[in-house]
Amino acid sequence: MRAMTSTADERDDPRAAYRLQQLRRHLVCRPATAAASELGGPLAAAWCKAADNTSVQDASKVVSAEEAAALIPDGVWLTPAGFVGTSCPEALLNAVRRQYEATGHPRGLGLIYAASAGNSKGRGLDQLAVEGLVDRLIYGWTGTAPGFLKLVRENKVQAYNLPLGVVSHMIRDVAAKRAGPVTHVGLGTFVDPREKGGKLNSVTTRDIVHVLNLGGRELLWYQAPDRISVALLRGSTADLDGNVSFEHEALFTDQLNQALAAHNGGGLVIVQVHQGGDRGTLHPKDLHLPGAIVDRVVVAPPELHWQSFRDPHYDGSLSGEIRTPLHSILPLPLDERRIIAHRAMLEIDQPNCIVNLGVGMPEGVAVMVATHGAAQNPYAASVTLSTEAGAFGGIPGGGLRFGSSHNPACLVPTASMIDFYNGSGVDVACLGLAEVDPTGSVNVSNFGNGRMPGCGGFIDISQTAKKVLFVGTFTSSGLKVAVEAGRLAIRQEGSLQKFRRAVHEKTFAGASANGRTVLYITERAVFRLAQQQPGAGASACVLELVEVAPGIDIERDILPHMEFRPLVRSVRQMPPQIFIA
Repeated sequence: MRAMTSTADERDDPRAAYRLQQLRRHLVCRPATAAASELGGPLAAAWCKAADNTSVQDASKVVSAEEAAALIPDGVWLTPAGFVGTSCPEALLNAVRRQYEATGHPRGLGLIYAASAGNSKGRGLDQLAVEGLVDRLIYGWTGTAPGFLKLVRENKVQAYNLPLGVVSHMIRDVAAKRAGPVTHVGLGTFVDPREKGGKLNSVTTRDIVHVLNLGGRELLWYQAPDRISVALLRGSTADLDGNVSFEHEALFTDQLNQALAAHNGGGLVIVQVHQGGDRGTLHPKDLHLPGAIVDRVVVAPPELHWQSFRDPHYDGSLSGEIRTPLHSILPLPLDERRIIAHRAMLEIDQPNCIVNLGVGMPEGVAVMVATHGAAQNPYAASVTLSTEAGAFGGIPGGGLRFGSSHNPACLVPTASMIDFYNGSGVDVACLGLAEVDPTGSVNVSNFGNGRMPGCGGFIDISQTAKKVLFVGTFTSSGLKVAVEAGRLAIRQEGSLQKFRRAVHEKTFAGASANGRTVLYITERAVFRLAQQQPGAGASACVLELVEVAPGIDIERDILPHMEFRPLVRSVRQMPPQIFIA
């Protein structure tokens, strides 16, 4: 191997030359903001030119984003990295979009991903939401790439929404050349072929979900694509052999399985990073993607390699590089979100609970654990919060950081976390609710009017957790409440009712409770899923009102704002400490 040689960039920029000298000896490891700032400019060019000047054939792995995008063939299945707002290979996605606009290729791609990565405003995976560029989708959640929802509504693409964990395992199964996941997850929900089979529009006609009976057990088989031909991924550092480390990433997500699937399908594995190193400088235990399965590496400029779309600044507490003091977390104001989060936190009723928190309203539970857990719940100190994306421990991030955690104890691949979840590893799950029907079924995946971001990990979690808490305001759209002297007052009722005779679709089927504790927690009332009465019809109401907030009248503030009457037998008051600042 010939040593890296001097380039014009080195001579013109002494600072770049010095840094390149360091790369010859060891790895440059700096926070993403600093390192990417240097390596996205002259140093990135210097590293790429050094790769070009080496005699080792594999050095051709180092290419520009445009060169990488030009390699993607038409009509293949492509799997992109990312989770909500994290781990997005933005430089690669932008290059694919430019390539399509300039040449009309690649076209007719299929995309398969557990969760989209973007900012919901056009950045990230939304760059590929173009008619002609993509013609079919399999996804778990695509809320941060809403351009695809428009294509789905207009019948411009075939589309399936499946449980996030199922899609994660489907990618793993493609890598192993298996036929696709066979699981109980999804039975009775909208992904069951006796319901919708996960199909999202009228041009999606092929069944890819099938009911099986194995050993007397009813299961679903999710039929995987025959192969995945392209993986667009991202990491932190790559060496000239294509080995990639993730030291500045907040999550591993599905990237190893995505790479294995594309490689074993005879396709392309393309990875964007923010810095590069010489051969032999990455420790084997620090690697997440082995160079043997990586075909191309792109050094991305810092503006296209944010750790998350929340902001451009690197947060070492998400990658585990530093720890954030918990006292820096601000308490929630005493409003409906805090009331709900506080009540949910009290359901952590045993030591060493492993808890999953969903997106949106459930995120407040993490804040309550950090700010009020020690004083309000004796078990809070031993709780382990987790995310389906792969974070154990710490305080889960919210918004565009959802899926990652501040101060995580351990990060694992998404598919492994889903294995743990599917085996009922979660003691308490706290998930959102948009609609609830008399049987206790819940919809969070399809809100009507084309708003169908997907089920995400909701089905995987709600069907397997030992205790399930669905949390949300009692009504929505305009709701205003106040707490005065420990009593809740409804200042303005929401215009949209959530407790409906029928839900748009079943993301959780009440019939799947199987004796587990299932609660529905709002700011003014708590309901539970009661046992079905003998001889009652399948649609009989089993939702029971069990708690009301101080200051709330059942006849005035609850029953008139429901489309059905719940069971009302023995109603107690919600814990009074919830309504004290």
